[in-house]
Amino acid sequence: MEIWINPACSKCRSALRLLDEEGASYTVRRYLDDVPSEKEIREVLERLGLEPWDITRTGETVAGELGVKDWPRDADSRARWISALSEHPKLIQRPIITADDGTAVVARTDEAVRDALGR
Repeated sequence: MEIWINPACSKCRSALRLLDEEGASYTVRRYLDDVPSEKEIREVLERLGLEPWDITRTGETVAGELGVKDWPRDADSRARWISALSEHPKLIQRPIITADDGTAVVARTDEAVRDALGR
């Protein structure tokens, strides 16, 4: 499994701690440094079963600068959202765990991390 993290994020650190406690084998991706491509974001969204606006941190300063809260949330606007996530990775909700079974979870709680471990 792979976990997308921002090391400054307490939720990410908690998820890593739980993965370590459970003896999980995983790869860390610091997505602010190793920015996901638009293709990778589309693949993760497919695995999550979510839309790009579902994993966008709309409270970030850059979100306000871009005005994302006012962007349409529809199929015609999907590419715009994905492009923004790739261009401004700070907007991506974290942590995201891609599980071995091909699914993914936004692992902001211990329960979500355990869910990923059980896949």
